[in-house]
Amino acid sequence: MSVDEDARWLEWVTKQFETIAGDDKEIDIDEFKTALKVKESFFAERFFALFDSDGSGSISLDELLKALNLLIHGDETDKLRFLFQVYDVDGSGSIDPDELRTVLKSCLQESAISLPEEKLDDLTLVLFESADKDNSGSITFEELKAELENFPEVMENLTISAANWLKPPEQDQKKPQTPRYLTRAYWQNNSRKLLFLCVYALLNLLLFVAAMLYHRDGGGWFMLAKGCGQCLNFNCTFVMVLMLRRCLTWLRATWVVRILPLDQNILLHQIVGYAILLFSLVHTAAHVVNFARMSQSGGFSLWEYLLTTRPGIGWVNGTASLTGVILQLLICLMVFCSSTFVRRSGHFEVFYWTHLSYIWVWILLIIHCANFWKWFVVPGLVFLLEKIVGIAVSRMGGLYIVEVNLLPSKVTHLVIRRPQFFQFKPGDYIYINIPAIAKYEWHPFTISSAPEQSDTMWLHVRSMGQWTNRLYEHFRQPESQAVCPKKLATSLRKRRQETQVGTSGLSAAGRSSPSDLCAPQKDQMFLSSDSGRAVASNQDDAIELTMFRQNGSRSGSAASNSEAPPEEPGLTDRGEAPPLASISAKSGENHRFCNIKCYVDGPYGTPTRQIFASEHAVLIGAGIGITPFASILQSIMYRYRMRKHNCPNCNYSWCENMKDTDMRLRKVDFIWINRDQKSFEWFVSLLTKLEMDQADGEPEGQFLEMHMYMTSALSKNDMKAIGLQMALDLLAKKEEKDSITGLRTRTQPGRPEWEKVFQKLSEENKGKVHVFYCGAPALAKVIKAQCEHFGFNFYKENF
Repeated sequence: MSVDEDARWLEWVTKQFETIAGDDKEIDIDEFKTALKVKESFFAERFFALFDSDGSGSISLDELLKALNLLIHGDETDKLRFLFQVYDVDGSGSIDPDELRTVLKSCLQESAISLPEEKLDDLTLVLFESADKDNSGSITFEELKAELENFPEVMENLTISAANWLKPPEQDQKKPQTPRYLTRAYWQNNSRKLLFLCVYALLNLLLFVAAMLYHRDGGGWFMLAKGCGQCLNFNCTFVMVLMLRRCLTWLRATWVVRILPLDQNILLHQIVGYAILLFSLVHTAAHVVNFARMSQSGGFSLWEYLLTTRPGIGWVNGTASLTGVILQLLICLMVFCSSTFVRRSGHFEVFYWTHLSYIWVWILLIIHCANFWKWFVVPGLVFLLEKIVGIAVSRMGGLYIVEVNLLPSKVTHLVIRRPQFFQFKPGDYIYINIPAIAKYEWHPFTISSAPEQSDTMWLHVRSMGQWTNRLYEHFRQPESQAVCPKKLATSLRKRRQETQVGTSGLSAAGRSSPSDLCAPQKDQMFLSSDSGRAVASNQDDAIELTMFRQNGSRSGSAASNSEAPPEEPGLTDRGEAPPLASISAKSGENHRFCNIKCYVDGPYGTPTRQIFASEHAVLIGAGIGITPFASILQSIMYRYRMRKHNCPNCNYSWCENMKDTDMRLRKVDFIWINRDQKSFEWFVSLLTKLEMDQADGEPEGQFLEMHMYMTSALSKNDMKAIGLQMALDLLAKKEEKDSITGLRTRTQPGRPEWEKVFQKLSEENKGKVHVFYCGAPALAKVIKAQCEHFGFNFYKENF
């Protein structure tokens, strides 16, 4: 830092100290823990002991500044000495295995990572053996320094990142930047949307001007009201066109998708909705002013003009004013209840039911305006036809939920028997109605199974609102007659399955033909019978991902043979019902077979349909936003198998260049960002299967790369996590799997550095990069800005 920066930093630290210390001008251990924001007291106590140089039991301003000066202005040796003293708990001048284990255990708690005691021992030993170069049984400062030299990125910014009050303030160095919306990259990446909006705005302007000129004899306020009224005729019809989901899904498969922004129909629907609100307010205000002027010279008062039919305004018994007032109230209510803070705050039902007012809006518009029916008749008939087809499709086929799994992070996994006529594309979504939960409510969810899975389809539902919480709680209740109405049939199916498993054995273990690879029985890709274990691995029964045969038995070791620990219920296989004896009372709480009636409307297309037409696809999911990519990755895996070859004389495998006209993909990068460790559990089995199916050699390098991020874990340059991250790296190299997820891909702590990630993607030169995102809107803005900077195409999942 420069002299001026030093002065500002010193002033800032002094102010922070006074805020924390209070009247006694000293910081005690409790105040220190609060300020440090640590989850485990070990690090607070170690840092406090090292900061308290005189051993008085409190830290003065001078002691704090001395320690901070060491951490911020000191060289690498000074920082390493401080780190070594943190790890040297007994102050002996060396670190023994027990001290290292204590530190790593605290590191795990700081990063919200849960691992078995045996895995903690493995982490301790692998780090200790790597650092103890002379096999003396202890790690000296020189040995720790030598070990850290193998991790150069750690020393770039070694600090205590969680304690914001210990870091110097970031100086605002605002560089003059061109506004994002004025950059060339923005206009190139949003050309279809911007062109469409320009045409939309121009059309509204032409309608407005034409209507004003046509009624120029009625005065200024009357002209304004008529101009807005004509725009409302168009917009109140166009807002419906943007929600013709079946038509839009069909258009996505045509050349029209290259011209019109079909993937942003939800955004355009919202824009048109706000335009309707604006035009209606101006239209109403202009009529009120005009009525006020007319009331001064006529025989009716203002209130008679607005709330009665006496003036005779309107083509249906003079009801124009009265219907106009009701329409204005309904439009305001619909727009307000469709706001983000209503839909995303667990009150989706409020949005859902108020939005159904569109039926009354259209009826009142036909009564209110003599010309509206001319705008409405054709789109209205198409809309009606779509609804009739949707009702007919939803009532056909006898759909039933046949299996339910309650997963970590309050995710409900529904397995639905799939009708033969139900065809969908990877990433499509449906509307589902479950009368047992809510008789009249329909909710959209992405299909998380692949189209190649012919007998069932999956939904993964995160509990975030009233309906989704009711769904989760419904299946959390003890199994009863209400939950499984066909209890005898279910029991009989279980007994038959027990007989099948006993007679069929494991005779199909070696099958790998395409017919087996896409066998209609469900694949165990999401969950494991051993999900209670903190770590999954390629060898664990927990992720034994061999395929099911037609009769429901698996070609591989039975997952039901492995016992789940008592603290986490086990989950059974995905085929027919397992042997009755294998279902424990506790596992039944989280996994059950049932026969619950449901109705499905769809499927409907999404932007993810563009994935297979891309050359380099980047799939980014945040939390439950991974569900669209579950279907896509399974479909990719199916197509991948079709081109994979194995040498009959050895275990070497390779892949031919993809010739499939339905899939132009040359490279897929999959990025999954989760808050905590448990969020990975329900999806890790599919990812493990994908990794296991990767060929050893491919013409253009690795086809699928995975990137996992855990935001609750502290980064490698944090003193409270550096030892743990080093140990995790070493153990991952030794065991060839990640200790957190069991994948070969190492889980990275913290959030992605998007600029570095996208820079690496752009340097791979695998063709045009298309980024597909599903997750929180805030992160979507960040990723979209980076896509515009690097010239990538950006697609966002919307409902």
